[in-house]
Amino acid sequence: MRLRNKPWAKDMINDNLDLISVQPENMPGKWQDRFEKQQPLFLELGSGKGGFITELAKNNPQNNYIAMEVQEGAIALLLKKQVENKLSNLQLLLANGANLTDMFAEGEVSGMYLNFSDPWPKTRHEKRRLTYKSFLEQYKYVLEKDGYIQFKTDNQGLFEYSLISMNNFGMNFEDISLDLHNNEKLNEDNIPTEYEEKFSKKGFRINYLKASFK
Repeated sequence: MRLRNKPWAKDMINDNLDLISVQPENMPGKWQDRFEKQQPLFLELGSGKGGFITELAKNNPQNNYIAMEVQEGAIALLLKKQVENKLSNLQLLLANGANLTDMFAEGEVSGMYLNFSDPWPKTRHEKRRLTYKSFLEQYKYVLEKDGYIQFKTDNQGLFEYSLISMNNFGMNFEDISLDLHNNEKLNEDNIPTEYEEKFSKKGFRINYLKASFK
């Protein structure tokens, strides 16, 4: 979902370059330098307004997190939260996720989160889906050997497609749920996104998987 333009966004970003990166092409292998401590690094691809990643960083000070978003308006809202919270284990990244291997070194990331990605339902747009094989190749490169992907969506078609795409890529599935919020074990530690809360209240089931590369 594209947000309205935020006239104040550019100035806020430029005033807080210690909290947000806008030149990630200079960062492969150097992301830990932007954090207070060197700790396992996790990436959310498509952070939106940032409710999920902010809460995750608060709850897990033993990890470092990067919130990546391509929409300037969305990441500016997340930046406002970070200016207030000043979480030392959270950095923001304004960039397009189609070029991850230009931004991260091989094995630099411990885990990735894909939350409610655009389903791109038309067949001609298949290559834009974040679980298409060309994206999976990039994830495999930037993730460490034991790294994993967590994926949530309310879109049944995208979830089924993702299961097939990941299976064809030879990935291992650790957890799969077609109704996350009614799965007592998996939902116990679940942090909902703003989108997730909105659509689960309307009765949409939330699909979830956790997978790794062989």
